[in-house]
Amino acid sequence: MTNAFASHPVDPLDEEFDADLDFAPDPALLAQQQPHEPLQFTAPAGTAPVAGAALVAHPAGPSAGPGVQAGTGYNPVGDLMAGAASAMAAPVPSGLQTEVTVPRIAIHVFAERQDTLAAAERAGQDRRMSRATTQIRVGGIPGAVEAYNHEPTPPLIIVECLEDPQTLLHQVDRLAEVCDAGTKVVVIGATNDIILFRELMKRGVSEYLVAPIQPLTLIAAIGGLFADPAQPFVGRSIAFVGARGGAGASSVAHNTAYAMSERIGANTVIVDYDLPFGTAGLDFNQDPLSGVADALGQPDRLDAVLLDRMMVRCTDKLSLFAAPATLDTDWDINPDAFEEVTAQIRATAPFVVLDLPHLWSGWMRRTLIAADEVVVVATPDLASLRNAKNMIDLIRAGRPNDAPPRLVLNQVGVPGRPEIPARDFGAALGIHPSLSIPFDAKLFGAAANNGQMILDAAAKSKAADAFQTLAQIVSRRELPALSAPGSRPGKGESKSMFAGLFKKKT
Repeated sequence: MTNAFASHPVDPLDEEFDADLDFAPDPALLAQQQPHEPLQFTAPAGTAPVAGAALVAHPAGPSAGPGVQAGTGYNPVGDLMAGAASAMAAPVPSGLQTEVTVPRIAIHVFAERQDTLAAAERAGQDRRMSRATTQIRVGGIPGAVEAYNHEPTPPLIIVECLEDPQTLLHQVDRLAEVCDAGTKVVVIGATNDIILFRELMKRGVSEYLVAPIQPLTLIAAIGGLFADPAQPFVGRSIAFVGARGGAGASSVAHNTAYAMSERIGANTVIVDYDLPFGTAGLDFNQDPLSGVADALGQPDRLDAVLLDRMMVRCTDKLSLFAAPATLDTDWDINPDAFEEVTAQIRATAPFVVLDLPHLWSGWMRRTLIAADEVVVVATPDLASLRNAKNMIDLIRAGRPNDAPPRLVLNQVGVPGRPEIPARDFGAALGIHPSLSIPFDAKLFGAAANNGQMILDAAAKSKAADAFQTLAQIVSRRELPALSAPGSRPGKGESKSMFAGLFKKKT
């Protein structure tokens, strides 16, 4: 038989600002979203036990590299599974965070179990699978064989078989006879055995998963099969959007990105998508080039060299894609161009901050749902509450396998203005505010007029501490440790707000 398959390729709230230190998603939600544990296979006779699979860091927890847990299980594919899971959730050893991307392909799923059907359906609705077309059918491998006797096979087939290993292998052989060359096959089975795994790999099966499976497990496996070797990583996109005009979303986005680059030390790119009224160039005292506009006008021609020419380098670790901020053009941009440009920019830096305008359109909806992290910036008033609820409800519905958006309350404590308390604001939305930033007209006004960030204008202010905290939350990284134990932070430095959580009690 010829091989037709493809090879593997803090509550209570503080008076001035409140940081949601425990920024991990709700444990009950994570129980449904946690990627499936790496497979533990039964070792052949005479085989010595080996170390177990790598532990995957929590997707929303503080950054910590994957550890290795000693165990007695024999796991030849544990590293493969853990690598696929870490591509979705955990920081890689080099410190770059990677995300799963699935290309524009057709995926056919032939399942037998009801829970597998549900997991496949939920995975197909995930934002990471938005470019792929997924068809879910009942019938397992026999159903796939019957279907492909009359139709060509797609780039990826996912089949389920709950029979014994011999029957499974026999059905896989039949499937290979009707599959086109280059088709990748993922098999879901009920037997956890190394011999079966090896036999499936010999037959060209790309991946083997043990039922029951979770949606994120399936997405991780698909993303691992179609990972581009020429693209070493995919940066984490963080979208900032205001619940209403004047909420200060751009200011929060720029100061958070600056804190990520200067305090955490991560290479960051700011993309200002407010083409007619963007303020990124003004906030960083840079001449606004037409970088974003040029990129959106020719997304198919973008490459690393062209992107580098379009960017303005503000610091060693912070680059800016400024908006032209002109009304000479109507800016009638193809909605697909925003997705393509964002994808290209994500290949240039581990963190991409998207400064989104206060408008609503098709590309705005797609950008918010596709982002790895969404931060909704609101002011404590009724209009912001209504708009924020509409946004958060829509984003939640479009991202069923992700944590809900972050909520940041800005301009808190304006003298003489009635405000909705942060606790009531969060209760109405079902989300505790990750941060409340105090109103300081003098500080923010002076910084804006001077083209400065708050960390430079007033490094010891409460607002500066707030932006450093938000940078840690959205980047899932800690501030660098102090140079010497017990030493105090120097000028321009700030001790991590999370450091106290890990101190040993005496």
